[in-house]
Amino acid sequence: MYTCQMVHHHHNCLNTKKPYVKLCRLCVDSCPHQAISLYRELNSQRCTECGICMAVCPSDGFIYYSTSKLHEFMLGAEKIVLNCPQAMNAGHEIPCLGILDRDSWLALLIAAGEKEVTLVTGVCAACPDKKACAVSVQVFKEIHTSWPDHPALRLKVAPDDGGSAPGGEITSVQARSGGKGWRDIGREKLEAMLPGITSDEAYPIPKARQFLREVWLSRKSAIGALPLPALEVSEGCRECGECAAVCPQGALTNKEKGKQLTLIYEPLKCVGCRRCLNICRSQALSMEYKPLSYRLFTGKILVHQGKQRL
Repeated sequence: MYTCQMVHHHHNCLNTKKPYVKLCRLCVDSCPHQAISLYRELNSQRCTECGICMAVCPSDGFIYYSTSKLHEFMLGAEKIVLNCPQAMNAGHEIPCLGILDRDSWLALLIAAGEKEVTLVTGVCAACPDKKACAVSVQVFKEIHTSWPDHPALRLKVAPDDGGSAPGGEITSVQARSGGKGWRDIGREKLEAMLPGITSDEAYPIPKARQFLREVWLSRKSAIGALPLPALEVSEGCRECGECAAVCPQGALTNKEKGKQLTLIYEPLKCVGCRRCLNICRSQALSMEYKPLSYRLFTGKILVHQGKQRL
């Protein structure tokens, strides 16, 4: 019997948190193996655990079982070495580079400022999960563009046949981790624990975001600001309050006093689903990556205040 280690948290899904006229389909549309149904049911026979569903989901609707153990390893290790199943056993194995979303990359880069971080991969171009890898690499490139002086990561291409692909080590991308094979770790224990337990877990802030906050807190004196999504409201706002009403994370709230409307934005809670932008009829909202300090990232920001207009 085989139990897939990618887990669907129904109550974390944005479609469950707050129903919306346009359902989120990121996990369904992104899966290269068509392993996820329209009802978010996972076909374990098709799933390769590439992690792309986890990386594109903004709210941990999908997540892999040992995320917390990975974070514990990264916090406690003197050197962080992650490797994929196709690479030589070198450190801590992750199922694929595809599991790394923007918050995970940022956390790794912060950690690289105080300890050595190495990512060991096989030949990604020959891997059936190369689409997931490509998505993750693109996310890293976007971070590199907005934060060009970030601490360096090391990449080592070392397939598990003992050979070494050209290029050796470079500074930058790609991840999968080692030790015992991902699909072999604690399989018998996992079979007994997974069904009917983790799928009911729910929490307001995704685990990668929680981990980013924890890592950044320990290094905030060295990392003054990070490129993070920031919401802006222009003068075209008509103070209707619909943007706050559709936010599934409670990241955008309004306070009304008479005809006065105040919009408060909390970046830590925001997962970039863009519902607020899509519903704004006056197109007064925009979201761009900007350098935010730890205080702004974890605080509350007044983004708009004004009188309601008809």
